[in-house]
Amino acid sequence: MAARFLNYLLTPFLTYVLTREAYGEMSLVYAMIPFFNVLFNHGMETTYFRFSNQQADQNKVFNVVSLSLFITTLLLSLLMYAGKDLLTGVLKLEDHPQLIVWAIWIIALDTITVIPFARLRNEGKPLKYALIRVSGISINIIAVLFFYALLPKLASENPNSFWGRLYNPHMGVGYVFIANIIQSACTLLLLSPQLLQIKFEWDSKLWKQMLIYGLPIMVAGLAGMINETFDRIMLGWLSTAGSEDAIRAEIGVYSACYKLSIFITLFIQAFRMGAEPFFFKQAGGTQAPHTYAKVMRYFFITLCLMFLFIVLYIDLWKYFIDKKMWAGLSVVPMLLLANMCLGIYYNLSVWYKISGNTKPGMIITFLGAFVTLVLNYLLIPKWGYIGCAWVTFICYAFMMVLCWYWGQKVYPVPYEIPRLSRYFMLMLLTYFANLFLAQYLPWYISGSLLFALYIAYIIHREKEMVRSLPVIGRLFRK
Repeated sequence: MAARFLNYLLTPFLTYVLTREAYGEMSLVYAMIPFFNVLFNHGMETTYFRFSNQQADQNKVFNVVSLSLFITTLLLSLLMYAGKDLLTGVLKLEDHPQLIVWAIWIIALDTITVIPFARLRNEGKPLKYALIRVSGISINIIAVLFFYALLPKLASENPNSFWGRLYNPHMGVGYVFIANIIQSACTLLLLSPQLLQIKFEWDSKLWKQMLIYGLPIMVAGLAGMINETFDRIMLGWLSTAGSEDAIRAEIGVYSACYKLSIFITLFIQAFRMGAEPFFFKQAGGTQAPHTYAKVMRYFFITLCLMFLFIVLYIDLWKYFIDKKMWAGLSVVPMLLLANMCLGIYYNLSVWYKISGNTKPGMIITFLGAFVTLVLNYLLIPKWGYIGCAWVTFICYAFMMVLCWYWGQKVYPVPYEIPRLSRYFMLMLLTYFANLFLAQYLPWYISGSLLFALYIAYIIHREKEMVRSLPVIGRLFRK
């Protein structure tokens, strides 16, 4: 969470130094990168967790997965470079083809670090994992600040110096990608002790089993990326905003406002990092379904609190992005609800991951992708990025409900649906009450009052949970 949060801290700076059009260009490329991350990884991260907890020889699993990724990364990078002209055409970035080349470097370097990072997680080394992640992001922040804040000043003071020759005033958003390459390379260097542990040990039978398990995850991941980022690409295709610059500006505004769902997306990411190995290790126990239900309850409560923390104080959080991006603030509540549904879906998906049959996940995600493509095609020409936000919510809500319904038939988990529904409805009621009260009271008074009332209700309903917390529980008992 700390690493991702540090990365998000660049958002205010980038929305300030970049034009809306340049921020839109950057967002388009970063909407493409996750597709290729999934393709390059082809499900090997989850596959590593699955097989390392089943196989007696975990080192063999590590070696086979790592070697597989090295080979496929090299081949896919070459193919991607050969097709870079096609990619620039798809993204309508013909005037900036170098962005695609830099993106290839980022994708390739990040793919090589996937399994070493996964091994740290699987071996229960969160401190080392977090240290490397935070270090990489910190390097990225320093590089971005140097390229956009310090380097222009050094170059202007002495144009004939080394810094003057290094600085390119026409680079625009390119320095963001250069900084990312530096980060990825340094992260790879920090992971060198894990990379040096890789031995040339190959097992064709094991590798085929891994591919059979991992490929459906890859296909589902590609469909998942359609749900997560493809709306920005479709916005570039279907927007009726006018000129290319106006369309890129619209993409920039939408992408910047999407960042205001920061805390929910950070928490969901952190949850996924810890939950995946945890769920696999709990799978063999008789109390596993009850454990999953309990995790869901705490997870859901946290999501509700985060939603309210953002929407009740949106007049404060809007300063996280530059003023020129505020035109899109109306989509923030819908995007927060969408990400809540996505987080719940990840929690619910435990039933097919631990069973070894990943096809249901692929089917659910494909249906979600179909909903995304059809509804974006229908709504973007009419509503622009507001249509994108609604489609994102509808898609994730659909996937969430379908995953729950299907999972209860295959692997019943006693989720407390009535209790969670009450928390959700009260959360929405609190949000709408704030819209009314904010007309008569300062936003910080109405928001704080309603937030305190919601927390008081949760504490009243969850006395057992509160008492179990190390610090808060002692205060509660007093």
